[in-house]
Amino acid sequence: MNKPIIALDFASKEQVEELLSRFSEPLFVKVGMELYFQEGPDLIRYIKSQGHDIFLDLKLHDIPNTVESAMRGLAKLGVDMVNVHAAGGLEMMRAAKRGLAGSSTKLIAVTQLTSTSEEEMHEDQLVYVSLEESVLHYAKRAMQAGLDGVVCSVLEAEAITKVCGPDFLMVTPGIRPASVSADDQKRVATPAEARVKGSSHIVVGRAITKSENPAESYAQIAAEWSGRS
Repeated sequence: MNKPIIALDFASKEQVEELLSRFSEPLFVKVGMELYFQEGPDLIRYIKSQGHDIFLDLKLHDIPNTVESAMRGLAKLGVDMVNVHAAGGLEMMRAAKRGLAGSSTKLIAVTQLTSTSEEEMHEDQLVYVSLEESVLHYAKRAMQAGLDGVVCSVLEAEAITKVCGPDFLMVTPGIRPASVSADDQKRVATPAEARVKGSSHIVVGRAITKSENPAESYAQIAAEWSGRS
């Protein structure tokens, strides 16, 4: 069972250092746009120097040549996982994969954000299939492009496994213990639900980072995720 991924939704290296100091074990953390755009590659090097794995969540979406070049640069940072938007298309995803050639970095594609409802998808994107159909379409295209998996909600995980197989990664944000508010996420699930539905990785943010005892909250979530609680 993979470790829960802790979303470092902070604005500074100091906040990251403070959180990581609460743990005595290697972690898997997610660095998103807010943090990366504030602190840059030096932060990635610092986190790696502390022995942690990193999911660099930049959701690249641009013309294929630009994405390929960007991925070539990101590969040098030694991150463990990066992502693109599947909406960028098959050729863009293939270009991203080429940019990572020779590295061990996993490449996944965002399907539909867990903050997006089906109604919003219809109105804002003019995509009129069901939300699950859209997610499955993007997952199949990501697999066709040679990617390692997708970002999706737990609600679509079982359907994706059926069409893409058990080895296709499904990184699922929107994970909340039952006692924690969903905040701005709409398609949410508990760690136990994610395990049952077949997620390969779960991403947890505020339930850990805003906790009075982050290490204790992490341990409880990890136990639920692994089926030990």
